Amino acid sequence: MKLTHSVYAMNLGILRLFRTQIFLLLSFQIFSVHALSLKHEVYHLKGAEAGKTILVVGGIQGDEPGGFTAASLLVTNYKIKKGNVLVIPNLNFNSIVESSRGLYGDMNRKFNKIKLNDPDFSAVEEVKRLIRDDKVDLILNLHDGSGFYREKHVDRNKNPNRWGQCIVIDQSYLDNSIFPDLEKIGTAVAESVNKKITNKEHQYRVRNTRTRAGNQEMQKTLTYYAVNQSKSAFGLEVSKSFPTHERVFFHLSLVEEFFQHADIKFERDFKLNSTSLAGIIGKNLDLTLYQRHIALDLDNVRRDIRYFPIKRDRELEFKSTNPLLAVFEKNGHYKVKYGNRNVSRLHPQFMEYDDSLTHVNFTADGSVVPVKIGDTVEVKKDFLVHKQDGYRVNVIGLVSNKKSEDELTVNRKSLIRRFSLDMKKQVYRVEFYKEKKFSGMILVKFVG
Repeated sequence: MKLTHSVYAMNLGILRLFRTQIFLLLSFQIFSVHALSLKHEVYHLKGAEAGKTILVVGGIQGDEPGGFTAASLLVTNYKIKKGNVLVIPNLNFNSIVESSRGLYGDMNRKFNKIKLNDPDFSAVEEVKRLIRDDKVDLILNLHDGSGFYREKHVDRNKNPNRWGQCIVIDQSYLDNSIFPDLEKIGTAVAESVNKKITNKEHQYRVRNTRTRAGNQEMQKTLTYYAVNQSKSAFGLEVSKSFPTHERVFFHLSLVEEFFQHADIKFERDFKLNSTSLAGIIGKNLDLTLYQRHIALDLDNVRRDIRYFPIKRDRELEFKSTNPLLAVFEKNGHYKVKYGNRNVSRLHPQFMEYDDSLTHVNFTADGSVVPVKIGDTVEVKKDFLVHKQDGYRVNVIGLVSNKKSEDELTVNRKSLIRRFSLDMKKQVYRVEFYKEKKFSGMILVKFVG
């Protein structure tokens, strides 16, 4: 199931795409990247039936993949039927891709005071405005914490100074809020989730930091800022002792219980267990560059792609189907990352671009088909690119004596396997040029 959603009203430069399967609007941010300047996104998952609104924040600290991965799956794999869910899956995006707690310091300690020249200033102030919005009823801040929280000292990994496997509240009760009884709600959520956790060592507890009583560190946080705006807020902490897919399982289990409490109705397109999550995290990643001159399926993509056409003297523009996917220049090449995971490196071949070519005729397994620039052709046996007057064809991996490799029948055996885009050696590039300018790329995928 492909989900759609609408971006909350913030000036983030969003490109909107409509899909018919769902009522909502899916928005992809176009990034202009020069150095490391990735921006977070805000998604509005809107149900057909009115209801409460929950804000979910992931990635406030960039070294906590359980939180930001869980938040991203809300965007891509959930459908809200009643109520509204606002999701920021990648708040501290620059720190996420660098796997840093905070490139410019801990962002979750900047909500009581932040300097105008702080690189995090814009992101923090945007989230503050979102928290203050009258439509927002409840806030969940997703974290990965060390060890296992215990009220009393058990050992070095289980004690009051650890944060894993707890629901954090700043105080027991919050007057003038939609959901005032924070401790009662947190306890009910923990008890419900604990019924699904067979290992009692991994079960949840509620941790009341009693922030207003003098906890100066917690007074700097997002949840305490929300409490001071009379908004019910909870920090959801999953232990860093677990691999990412298990952390995501715990996070989503907690989030879904809060949905139930707020009467948010939803559907998801996977079974909520660790095995299913291990199979979908980091999958179905699509990347397009320069208004679909190039489109890549990143499943099984090679770790290094050489001679990749990049616009000369222009900032890189890309869009993706996943909010954790990023492309940025570093050390002379372009890194493609999914959250903090390395996906591929694009080694650039800088050139001018030509926008005149929109589609090309292919013969695929004996049938003539028109193919749009940026699309993929599936082939069982062989293909042939029809001649396009004024354009040169380059089939990457094909050895020939022709200046333009059109009107040649190409099968899998005639291609040098190391030039494939993927590790399974199924996907190959067909590039088009007008004189020296790059006109676009079509991919050929051998199947069967």
